[in-house]
Amino acid sequence: MRRLIINFTPTGMVPTKEMADNARRGLELRKEFGIGGTEIGVRRAVQLENRQNLSRETIYRMSSYFARHANYEKESNPPSAGYIAWLLWGGDAGRDWAERKTAEIESWEEKNA
Repeated sequence: MRRLIINFTPTGMVPTKEMADNARRGLELRKEFGIGGTEIGVRRAVQLENRQNLSRETIYRMSSYFARHANYEKESNPPSAGYIAWLLWGGDAGRDWAERKTAEIESWEEKNA
């Protein structure tokens, strides 16, 4: 059974400064090396860099991205495309935040079903 939640606006859906910094670094590296991420990843990085309030759907997409790419390559010189893409989505800080927010949303939905 699918539930539609109208006007779902929990607090704290704004990316952290660390996530914004990671996204900014990913954009810089992508520009410098010409690799890493997709246009969706770039759009996500811009949202994070600007610390825009993120929707429930976007947070779920972030959690899904991090689950699929859990074995990214760590920073190297030059950086890998996978590492740059990881940064575009907020890096480790983005992964941890998205997991926390997903749990908060699911808890809220359960209580308000």
